[in-house]
Amino acid sequence: MSDSSRSLIPSFLYSSDHHRLFQSPEPSTTMTHVKSRPTSSASSNGSSFAIATPNEKVEMYSPAYFAACTVAGMLCCGITHTAITPLDVIKCNMQIDPHKYKNITSAFKITIKEQGLKGFTRGWSPTLLGYSAQGAFKYGLYEYSKKYYSDIVGPEYAAKYKTLIYLAGSASAEIVADVALCPMEAVKVRVQTQPGFARGLSDGLPKIIKSEGFRGLHKGLVPLWGRQIPYTMMKFATFENTVELIYKKVMPTPKEECSKPVQLGVSFAGGYIAGIFCAVISHPADNLVSFLNNSKGATVADVSKNLNTNSYSSPEHQTCGHTELFI
Repeated sequence: MSDSSRSLIPSFLYSSDHHRLFQSPEPSTTMTHVKSRPTSSASSNGSSFAIATPNEKVEMYSPAYFAACTVAGMLCCGITHTAITPLDVIKCNMQIDPHKYKNITSAFKITIKEQGLKGFTRGWSPTLLGYSAQGAFKYGLYEYSKKYYSDIVGPEYAAKYKTLIYLAGSASAEIVADVALCPMEAVKVRVQTQPGFARGLSDGLPKIIKSEGFRGLHKGLVPLWGRQIPYTMMKFATFENTVELIYKKVMPTPKEECSKPVQLGVSFAGGYIAGIFCAVISHPADNLVSFLNNSKGATVADVSKNLNTNSYSSPEHQTCGHTELFI
């Protein structure tokens, strides 16, 4: 088996001597579409699309595996996004009022002067709940969708067009994940950019529902899709391919022989590189999301006109806007 066909999951969690999700089948003259089933080994004739199973922890692509991915996504996204709430406060205010918050330094100074250090924690509760829900759906459904689409096209095409599988799986997962995130994102932006509107989720959510109805919580869904779907597609596709290239071209030893810290370091490097690309592609729609959720009754057309009269493409605006997206 070639290095490029090896699983990207760290080998210290799962066995490395079984067939992988994107392993090319034995050469044949015809293409056979065979539904895969989680097994510990491939069939003797090599025609079935066998999925690797671990020799410890949980069975690969089992309900327990998808549940583990869901919980991991919930914890990682919820905790990391909440941890950078101060940067998110700065980002959103720079997007909403660039004339007042001209750059990152002035935004920090103004926020401290007007709201104190407490101002940097505004919106932490909807951030925690919203991005925990988003992370759960994103990572759980991505793994499920990746497996599902691979089964549909069969092992040969799954191996040949694996990047398309990554793109389709991540887009499908993000569509659902953003529906869960959108209400909390609406509350978060309003709390962070309108001092005095609400203290947090407990009073901010009822205020939006009372003034705009439940539709007010989802009016930013389309631009949120515009921001998050390309972002997630770029993130997963870049990450998967980057990690594979690192093991294939950079590492002097096979992945299975690397230590746990080295494998985790490779995953971190892949995630960091992926974050750069996905942040750039999602930045324009991020402005739309902030404006729509900040203004009562605003439409995408209104926001577009407003954006045309202001500058949001300077390096500092982009850097601040991307900080959250790196996670």
